[in-house]
Amino acid sequence: MNMPLRALGASGLTVSRLALGSWRTFERISREQGIAVMQAARDAGITFLDDARYDDETGSAPIPTGYSEVVFGELFRAAGWERDEVVVANKLWWEFWPEQSAAAELDASLQRMGLDHVDLIYAEAPPAGLEIADAVGQIVELIRAGKARAWGVLNWTAEQVLEAAQIADMDKLPGPAAAQLPYSLVRRDVVEDDHLIRSLAAANTAVVASYALAGGLLTGKYAAGGDGRHSGDRSDPRFADALAAGDALAALAADLHTDAATLALAFPLLNPAVASVLFGATRPEQVWADINALELAETLDETDADRLRAIALPAAAA
Repeated sequence: MNMPLRALGASGLTVSRLALGSWRTFERISREQGIAVMQAARDAGITFLDDARYDDETGSAPIPTGYSEVVFGELFRAAGWERDEVVVANKLWWEFWPEQSAAAELDASLQRMGLDHVDLIYAEAPPAGLEIADAVGQIVELIRAGKARAWGVLNWTAEQVLEAAQIADMDKLPGPAAAQLPYSLVRRDVVEDDHLIRSLAAANTAVVASYALAGGLLTGKYAAGGDGRHSGDRSDPRFADALAAGDALAALAADLHTDAATLALAFPLLNPAVASVLFGATRPEQVWADINALELAETLDETDADRLRAIALPAAAA
């Protein structure tokens, strides 16, 4: 199938319905694997790539923070992407504010990535002491300087989103085009919160869903002894609901002749507020398997869609 596209607010950016993330991924696999994953995403029609600066957790990186960006940039170029055919997103963490301005933080990220701009810069919620108006001003200045084309929010409250949108509208500045939010069968509270939904709609801010597989817990791979970030957590009570949902997904997947991961990714795609769903992959086969979620989300009849939505739904809401 052709990759469907969605607009990000009023930014002028159009992105693929699935986005390839790099959350603690590419620095942990071989360059050959990373290139193969990137090429599979490009061949599948994915035009939305997500990167971010993280501290090294491998113990082998040549720099303590931001090596994830170095690797991303190298893989991006090696995979043969044309810069103007893809939307590249990155994060503004405010980690060293006020000593480091937003412009300085992004400059450092761009240098590590080997790019002259990002298309979308997500801003973490402003730190204590930084007013929303000042944060919006610094972020918009990145767009004016040509270092970003649009901006979005990460972990902002509904009130903060609405205030930022109102400030942008009053001062005729670009408003937040996207909000990256966790959204899965076992984490619905953020995206489905009525107050946030109204705030995002008023701000014309599109949702980019993340963590849709709950770190792999919804795929059933850990029951089969698979490796991943939660491979040692099967006995942890914090993950009991997600593991139970994974079992229910596997049962429904068998009925529908698909797999649990595809169903888990299809869930956020059923929500019209979601413009794109972010996923990660360590093998090209995973990319192509996850693409199946698009067709599944479009072809599920209402009965089966309701069965999917009912998994892990609180009893009071079922």
